[in-house]
Amino acid sequence: MLPDRLVWRDPRPIPPFNRQEPVTVIVRDPAFHEPGDGDDCAVFGYACRTHGRAYGRGVCGEGAHLIALECQEHGMENMWPQPQMLLFPEGFDPPLGETELARIRTEWDGG
Repeated sequence: MLPDRLVWRDPRPIPPFNRQEPVTVIVRDPAFHEPGDGDDCAVFGYACRTHGRAYGRGVCGEGAHLIALECQEHGMENMWPQPQMLLFPEGFDPPLGETELARIRTEWDGG
């Protein structure tokens, strides 16, 4: 089970690998919609909570960004950890244990 509140920030040095401003992704938040099998959502984007607008590299604003997945139908929505996050699991806060990481990787691999 994943924590109720989970964020991820790319732990690689900024730059050279991550050329954008520091970006923290809200993976889970208790106030966000929890997607279910019955959801038929089709339109998603990222919203920057720091700047109060849609997030896009180089167009959101200066400084650090706190972004969340935004569904056109449900608003802010929890997401499953993405493949890049699994490449750099040390970026999770709170840290995920080996059991949690193994479960996530298994589900991504079709598990």
